[in-house]
Amino acid sequence: MALKATIFKAELSVADIDRGVYRDHTLTLARHPSETDERMMVRLLAFALNADERLEFGRGLSAEDEPDLVRRDLTGTLEQWIEVGLPDEREVRKACGRAREVIVYAYGGRASALWWEKAGPVLIRQPQLAVFEVPQEASLALARFAARAMTLSVTVQEAHIFVADGERSVAVELSTMKAPG
Repeated sequence: MALKATIFKAELSVADIDRGVYRDHTLTLARHPSETDERMMVRLLAFALNADERLEFGRGLSAEDEPDLVRRDLTGTLEQWIEVGLPDEREVRKACGRAREVIVYAYGGRASALWWEKAGPVLIRQPQLAVFEVPQEASLALARFAARAMTLSVTVQEAHIFVADGERSVAVELSTMKAPG
């Protein structure tokens, strides 16, 4: 018998001053049984950093060839493909051939550095790819926000990211492993 996904509800308020995006989102996240709270919360962070009315979560870990987040234009063309974690470099290159913009949010401390050491020399040649690293302290702190019902606010100002739940806050300073273009 297959294990079912656990459903999480998030009320997410985004104030991205850098992009001029101010919006509240009511989100439903399905956490695959093999997904950790840390990974789920990095997915939620990725959503906040790229918030758009057409951005949506992919079908999850059980669906190969699917991004964690995707944004399509009105014709269905892939505009943005977003991966979380340490994806296979072949899959990232394939995504670069399918979407106008591909973003990877790597996390995992030393593991993300080792992943980039191996995949970076190949991926660096992809002009539409951007790769950011979420520091391990930040991703672990975000995992502590995970609850079946969450109310979070994300503020982005001058590339400084703050995530808060009303009682606690976490500052997230992304490292750029590869800038787009």
